[in-house]
Amino acid sequence: MFRGVANLNLDTKGRMAMPSRYRDRLVETCEGRLVITVDRDGCLLVYPQPEWERIEQALMSRPNMDRQVRRLQRLLVGHATECELDGQGRILLPPPLRDYAGLDKRVVLVGQGNKFELWDEDAWVKSRDEWFKEEDETAEPSAVLESLSL
Repeated sequence: MFRGVANLNLDTKGRMAMPSRYRDRLVETCEGRLVITVDRDGCLLVYPQPEWERIEQALMSRPNMDRQVRRLQRLLVGHATECELDGQGRILLPPPLRDYAGLDKRVVLVGQGNKFELWDEDAWVKSRDEWFKEEDETAEPSAVLESLSL
């Protein structure tokens, strides 16, 4: 399980150092092999390769005659890029993916259980604040969340 928020910097080549608290687990579980793709919210999704392969297989087994399935396949699988941790625990983020998410220097890595989200720092702060505000404005939880006690 990946959890927590880490504020990081990209170097001039577009490399990001994976926080040390995740490195050993990533090397152990997937030999440092990751897959990065786009997300509808404007961030990148970073999966350990075995986890991505499970998701990719499930997505590609859906009938692509369905327009939404086809779009999701195009977006997620079409942008999926394999990356590997280097000897210093860094990953090189491909320019098209950096451009999509607006990643320049300051980024935020957000653990999401089986994957990470990678955000431009300003976009993360803006989205996070909007989400908190939306929660304050909607007093009633959705049906899916009603039984969850935090």
